[in-house]
Amino acid sequence: MSVSVINPIRKGIFFAILAAVLYAINAPFSKVVLEHMPPILMAGFLYIGSALAMLMVGGMRLLHGRIGLEKSLEEKEWPYIIAMILLDVISPACLMMGLKLTTAENASLLSNFEVVVTAVLALFFFGEKISRRLWVGIFFVTVSCCVLSFEDMDSLHFSNGSLLVVLSAFFWGLDNNITKMISDKDPLQIVLLKGLFSGTIALLVGFYMGEAIESVVPVLAALAIGLVSYGMSVYVDIYAQRYLGAARTSAYYAISPFIGTGLSLLIFQQTPPSVYWIGLVLMGVGTWLCSRDTPLININPNRTLEKKEKE
Repeated sequence: MSVSVINPIRKGIFFAILAAVLYAINAPFSKVVLEHMPPILMAGFLYIGSALAMLMVGGMRLLHGRIGLEKSLEEKEWPYIIAMILLDVISPACLMMGLKLTTAENASLLSNFEVVVTAVLALFFFGEKISRRLWVGIFFVTVSCCVLSFEDMDSLHFSNGSLLVVLSAFFWGLDNNITKMISDKDPLQIVLLKGLFSGTIALLVGFYMGEAIESVVPVLAALAIGLVSYGMSVYVDIYAQRYLGAARTSAYYAISPFIGTGLSLLIFQQTPPSVYWIGLVLMGVGTWLCSRDTPLININPNRTLEKKEKE
């Protein structure tokens, strides 16, 4: 494999792992803030926080003279944007409501279902080619998720909260594939539009449903979480999808639930069960297989890796 292909793949892997790490703070810290804020408003402020992150990125671009280097969104791509905005209202709302009914570590682990959904949809509905090795890696990720989710029926049973978390993972899996279709366009524009419109709609829905804010502190906390885990995470995730495609990028997200679970165990002072380490090994095998997968060059029909290198 030539250097011109290897370097972009390494960049994609770096961006995918960075996105997973940034997103990992979502479940444990959101669980804490949800004690002082209703779930729909929480979802809205998370996305407003992502928009604030993009305003900061835009300011940095302007400061360093990097304006106009990315492709702008076109009118023909608005259906994708609208679909993502709607999904980004539903997905975090389901996750926040699920977090109210289940533990943060349970939510972190069950969110790995997003990897499976993304891969299946990418294959059957979005025409993305997936190698056998990547499927085996996804299989290990799935087995790990099942082992971790159903070992302790008292704390990790398939409750209403778990169902809501799985639903959020499904909608985000669909969102991942839609995002891939425009991943060659400016990530700042994509995340900014998603943040502003998804956040505003969620806030309007929350206030209409009678939800209220207790104080400004939870709002600031939600904005901070959204800035990192919904803004910067999605921003670098779009770059990863340029090089890796939706399914392979999502596979690297498999590390995020473990980081989130670890943070949850630290925050809520819980001791990890023995099955956690079994799941860790399975997840490690799955992630290693995904990283050893031979990437397909023409992942994005709008932009090949060779074109990216020439740009």
